Amino acid sequence: MSYQAVPRRSVVANAIYGLLNPIPFGFFVAARIFDIVYVHTAVMLWNKGAAWLIVIGLLFAIVPRLVNLVQVWVTSRRTALRAERIDFWLNLVAIVAAIFNAFVHSRDAYAVVPANMWLSLCTVLLLAVGRVVMAVELSTPRSFVHE
Repeated sequence: MSYQAVPRRSVVANAIYGLLNPIPFGFFVAARIFDIVYVHTAVMLWNKGAAWLIVIGLLFAIVPRLVNLVQVWVTSRRTALRAERIDFWLNLVAIVAAIFNAFVHSRDAYAVVPANMWLSLCTVLLLAVGRVVMAVELSTPRSFVHE
């Protein structure tokens, strides 16, 4: 009978990830709401507010993405769940969409529409699908095999 050491994830990294991971989603949802209000009112305040929310969301997304990168692809690459890898890629694509959205929001006045709407929707949907994939994976019962 041989025993192999299973790599353990850091408790501190898990705590930081669990604390900071939901924050960008909230900022991106708020930016989506601001974009919708801007399309209906054409008041520049909503566009500038959405731009700030996207930038703040991107800043808060840095640390959880780095922790997730290390946990999924470096320390636990053999034991990482398929859902964790899917969530990683969905989050990465969402952040790339948010970066493009930040550049779109740097345009002048109504030139941001309709690109801001599509990019905000893409960012929020990708993050939401990633959360759903993880929730479904973590809620399904697993059977453990003893070797």
